[in-house]
Amino acid sequence: MAGSETLAQTLQLTIDGRGVDGAGPALDVVDPSTGAVFAQAPCCSAEQFDHAVAAARAGARLWAAVPFDDRKAKVAEIAPLILAHAETFLNLLGQEQGKPRWLAEGEVRGAAAWAAAAAGFHLPEERMEDGRGGIVTIQRVPVGVVAGIIPWNYPLLTAIMKIVPALTAGNALLLKPAPTTPLSALYLGELLRDHFPPGVLNVLSGDDGLGPLLVDHEGVDKISFTGSTAVGKKIMRAAADRLKRVTLELGGNDPAIILADADIAAAAEQIFWAAFRNSGQVCVATKRVYAHADIFDSLFAALTKLAEAIPMGPWTDPEARLGPIQNKAQFERVKALADGARAAGLTLVQGARGGDANGYFFPVTLVEDPPEEAPVVQEEAFGPILPILRFTDVEEAIARANGTRFGLGASVWSRDVQAAEKIAARLESGTVWVNQAGGGGPNQPLAGHKESGIGVENGAIGMLDYMLVRVTTVPGATA
Repeated sequence: MAGSETLAQTLQLTIDGRGVDGAGPALDVVDPSTGAVFAQAPCCSAEQFDHAVAAARAGARLWAAVPFDDRKAKVAEIAPLILAHAETFLNLLGQEQGKPRWLAEGEVRGAAAWAAAAAGFHLPEERMEDGRGGIVTIQRVPVGVVAGIIPWNYPLLTAIMKIVPALTAGNALLLKPAPTTPLSALYLGELLRDHFPPGVLNVLSGDDGLGPLLVDHEGVDKISFTGSTAVGKKIMRAAADRLKRVTLELGGNDPAIILADADIAAAAEQIFWAAFRNSGQVCVATKRVYAHADIFDSLFAALTKLAEAIPMGPWTDPEARLGPIQNKAQFERVKALADGARAAGLTLVQGARGGDANGYFFPVTLVEDPPEEAPVVQEEAFGPILPILRFTDVEEAIARANGTRFGLGASVWSRDVQAAEKIAARLESGTVWVNQAGGGGPNQPLAGHKESGIGVENGAIGMLDYMLVRVTTVPGATA
């Protein structure tokens, strides 16, 4: 632990293949398990950002000329590098994000798997006749310089989810981690400084003033953002001025529909972890449960039993399965939703809080059958709060599940898989699971509907979001 604290104090920005001290005021990094500052991170200044953009533009030209198969092989080599430094990443994720060790281990393994998947990517090229004897070739080419802006819930995995498609496609990347969780990305940048040509990967931590620089700079060709819908809308408005390409992976309010014939004994634990993994700080977490009246009481009782039994604690506790909310602002938002529900006379069942009194721990909270219009139902909590609502008519449940501005994920639970699939086909979400929820892998596309995003993440199809179409026509002999 002491070693990672020492490392955290020495991490630098990565610009043009070199480590650089931040010229802006240092960022305090707080351990959410204690509420105390444990490190400071460098802050990129506007002048340093201009230097990084210039380096990225030069690096992008060189990197785009590297053959695709060589690029994807180089990106895939990140996987063993992550695993070789797993212990350092585990400690950084625990300290800055609050993840219990078992969850941090999953994030490290996931990041390695996402990187390794690049080896299997293929770059499509189509050829056709133009009707006049000529040949038309349709190719994908890099967009240029990409700004990747990542959130605080999975700081290592989301960094890799930007690096893999952007660099495999042949772009240079300016990666900005969240101000509250910059260390994992900074350390990753340090490990990769000599792995790619200078300027291809730049890692820039900074305060909230850095985001607008990334979005507005004329040297940035595309923005890939993972975060809240509210910020995503601001980015899209700013990008429109220069018609910059965007990929936006935004918020969700994922419903689960539990039919009367569902296997509650088998489903309850899966639903619990779909909702409360990482203390609910997951974009595709289950955030609303619609349970048929016939099984409502048994499901609520099963979830209550789990809420009371699953231990919560700091990342240093090997028994902890749940950790804190990552930052104070989000903790206060989650608390306000719960307090509002309680003030409205709703029934709340809470598990044990656990952890340091000064940490941002919030107990697992079940809200029993709130009205549909309640804020705890309509708003994305992004924390350990789960409303469980009763229904009697499936058509009503489908309408209620679809009745939000979000459309990221959803799930349907039933012993009758065909019936569940028919319901799944009517849900307005980019991903719908049957008898499971929240899972996925590096080659499974993630695409939000409605206000949950624009574009596609993951796999070769996600890589194409980081490329442009180029059409070349060669005339025939008689043309």
